[in-house]
Amino acid sequence: MAVLLDQAWVKVQAKTFTKWLNNKLTARNVQIDDLVKDLSDGIILIHLLEILSNESLGRYAARPKLRVQRFENVNIALEFIKSRKIQLTNIGAEDIVDGNRKIILGLIWTLILRFTISDINDQGLSAREGLLLWCQRKTACYEDVHIQDFSGSWNNGLGFCALLDIHRPDLIDYDKLDKSDHRGNMQLAFDIASNEIGIPDLLDVEDVCDVAKPDERSLMTYIAYWFHAFSQMERVENAGRRVEKFVSNMNGAWEMQNNFERRMRALLEQIAEQVKSWSTARFDGTYTDAKEQSKDFTKYKQKEKRKWVAEKSDLAGLLGNIKTKLSTYRLRPYEPPPELRLEALDRAWAELVEAEHQRSQVINNTIRDIKNNLRRTFADKANDFALALQTISMSISGLEGDVEDQLDHSNQIALNLPPLDQYLDLIARLDTQCQEANIEENDFTTYTYDELAYELSLVRSSVQKKLAFLENQMVARNMTNLTPIQLEEFESVFRHFDRDLSNSLQELEFSAALASLGLVYDEQEMHERFVEVAGRGGSVSFEQFIRFMVAVTEDQNTAEQVFESFREVADGKPYVTELDLTHSLIPEDVVQMLVESMPPHRGPDLQEDREVPKYDYVRFMEDFVGSVPRSNGVRH
Repeated sequence: MAVLLDQAWVKVQAKTFTKWLNNKLTARNVQIDDLVKDLSDGIILIHLLEILSNESLGRYAARPKLRVQRFENVNIALEFIKSRKIQLTNIGAEDIVDGNRKIILGLIWTLILRFTISDINDQGLSAREGLLLWCQRKTACYEDVHIQDFSGSWNNGLGFCALLDIHRPDLIDYDKLDKSDHRGNMQLAFDIASNEIGIPDLLDVEDVCDVAKPDERSLMTYIAYWFHAFSQMERVENAGRRVEKFVSNMNGAWEMQNNFERRMRALLEQIAEQVKSWSTARFDGTYTDAKEQSKDFTKYKQKEKRKWVAEKSDLAGLLGNIKTKLSTYRLRPYEPPPELRLEALDRAWAELVEAEHQRSQVINNTIRDIKNNLRRTFADKANDFALALQTISMSISGLEGDVEDQLDHSNQIALNLPPLDQYLDLIARLDTQCQEANIEENDFTTYTYDELAYELSLVRSSVQKKLAFLENQMVARNMTNLTPIQLEEFESVFRHFDRDLSNSLQELEFSAALASLGLVYDEQEMHERFVEVAGRGGSVSFEQFIRFMVAVTEDQNTAEQVFESFREVADGKPYVTELDLTHSLIPEDVVQMLVESMPPHRGPDLQEDREVPKYDYVRFMEDFVGSVPRSNGVRH
């Protein structure tokens, strides 16, 4: 039984140490299959020592064929081991060359202890005790794990699973493990260790689970890799925590510095851009543009500048806080780049204030100049326009001589009216600009746009009336059957009802004109008269109207007939009142002319007329046509 146990640990140890050797020899692209045979010529041993020590062992027989060459290679290796103060007990070159398995395993264990396990230290303990204490501390919080040694304590695989869970809980869910599945737990831990963490597969599951007392040296060799893997992880984590702590302490200062420089640079750029914008700003000469730029300037002072003033103050405070924070951590004081220092901001701010002052002056002067120019321009145009209207009025009023010549001159004058409309449009635009500029007074002219427009309408009406009068005179001159009084009466009536000054009458105007002259027809007959006179034109011209009146008054051209008309208006009385004239539909202006021209009546009157003025139409007619026959005390 003892022999079998002895053979078991030798076999497990040989397999584990072979895997350990191959893991190290990977750096030289060398692998072994038989620990005893492959180390007998000393070459693999020299490779291993050079890898472990990172030193060269010098010249050796690379292809030893003789026994003496193998001895020399092994002795080179053993002497190097002794030079590193590694104690070798009862190990000679012949033990390696002749393949003494236990001696070779002891030599490899000595190297494993020195180069893999001896640097393990926990709470002052070293090697085996340190490694065991590390395993116990890491698994102490797991009820199912009891690490007492490097043998039977690991049979159920939970020790390895606990080490994984405490260091990498993201790789294993310990609480969900089937604690009774020893092989399954062991295999899971070995697979995760190999695939996820990079721990070499030095042991197989059966080397631990299937024996009551696993080989201690094999387990220590394997677990030492776990220690180094997780210790390195902890060192990295500890280093990360130190870096994190430092960065956490410094992050506020760095953030403040970066924030200061970013905000300072942005503020300086905004100030420079604003100053440049003002220096390149141009006015188009209109009040609207100048006022818009003035509004933008006011908006800048109310918004952008106030934000910049606050930002300037905040930056000064921020820089002071940065220096205080760095001083608290005893770190090197922070000094911004020269172009981002407070002195640079003060210089930029002084330039901004000066540019702002200049901008204000330019805007105010521009608005003042534009207003003055608007006043002068409007005044020049208005005065010229008024002079043109006066010239036309004087030309119209001063016309004398032959009717044809006057009509020619009037037509020439009428041609000057359309350009005046265009000129008035220009004045209207100037007036609008003046209103937009809030110009209420103008010392350069007494005229306003409304006055000029009204005066133009008067001039246009005057010209149109003059043309109509002259044309009508030419027409009337050929109407030999009319007396001057009749012509004046018909022309007066025509002008009165020609409301739109078109020198023509529409049907309603024509009807009203005839009614005022005492020609009353029923509606159908009046329409027929209008169609007969107007023809296809749709309106009655002055000439057509006169010809019609001549036709209907051919037998009424005597003074006696006119006198009879007055007597009908007076309803047989020897006088007429203003009310009599108005009721007869005589136009208002004709009524006014008659009451101003007729002499007052001196004789008896009716009771109802005693309180109103009475006019003697008999004497009025005698002044124009001489005496008229009297009847019943009245000449007619």
